[in-house]
Amino acid sequence: MASVALPAISSYTALPRILVGGRFNSTSGPVGGGSLVRRSLPYLCSARKLKTFRAESPDVRKREREPMLPPYNVLITGSTKGIGYALAREFLKAGDNVLICSRSAERVESVLRDLRKEFGERVWGTVCDVREGKDVKALVSFAHETLGYIDIWINNAGSNAYSYKPLAETSDDDLLEVVTTNTLGLMICCREAINMMFDQPRGGHIFNIDGAGSDGRPTPRFAAYGATKRSVVHLTKSLQAELQMHEVKNVMVHNLSVAEYLVSSIRSIPGSQSMKPTYIRFLTGFKAYSQIFSRLAFGARRNRYLIED
Repeated sequence: MASVALPAISSYTALPRILVGGRFNSTSGPVGGGSLVRRSLPYLCSARKLKTFRAESPDVRKREREPMLPPYNVLITGSTKGIGYALAREFLKAGDNVLICSRSAERVESVLRDLRKEFGERVWGTVCDVREGKDVKALVSFAHETLGYIDIWINNAGSNAYSYKPLAETSDDDLLEVVTTNTLGLMICCREAINMMFDQPRGGHIFNIDGAGSDGRPTPRFAAYGATKRSVVHLTKSLQAELQMHEVKNVMVHNLSVAEYLVSSIRSIPGSQSMKPTYIRFLTGFKAYSQIFSRLAFGARRNRYLIED
């Protein structure tokens, strides 16, 4: 079977990370409280092979899950603005613990400061570029250090390269930005989230956010973006099938067409102890296009086009 080359994810040492919103103690790890401190956080990550769901270990695969009860630990990628930020606020309002991340250390620090003023010490943040395997691995390490486990992982990070033009006029850089963020980044995040949650007694739920194009309708002038969002649905279905084939009982991947008030629907899934695939849908084709074009119209006045973080 042909393979696709991914970014190097073998052993690496002393990867500099940014810890935002807490102190770092070399023996106990990151802790909350006190004023915001931003420091270099070296993550020593030893080489490890990706876990496989082996047929010879059914006792591990089929083990009973611990009940998943609120408050939930929630990780949201691309969560310093837009939909990701709105979701983070709604989960915090519901009483959950939230880990936010973004490519920009400045945005993480600013948003974290604001959220902590409003919600207290129930939110953490770090820098992560989802296109880089090493970054997502470090994000998992950060989640382990701060929260211990993640119940709900929402893959929200995405990009349209701030571009709204025919594909024939789109640059190589813009195409790479869209595809590596929305497709490769999503695959890397799903891989690491599945591996993380497989080892958790409570298991976990992964939600992949779709967008315009996910329903197969054309997306003229942002064709690359639409194509990547169409792939989200296929990837989610494939992962659901893989988990079922290997009888993995404690991890489930879901699709999500998102609006901020759908947090209650997301939270109801772990609360019900259900491990059935779910497609939580609000953003129908008409609503998706309405949101995108209204944002594009607003962005045009500011000379920028923003769809997602």
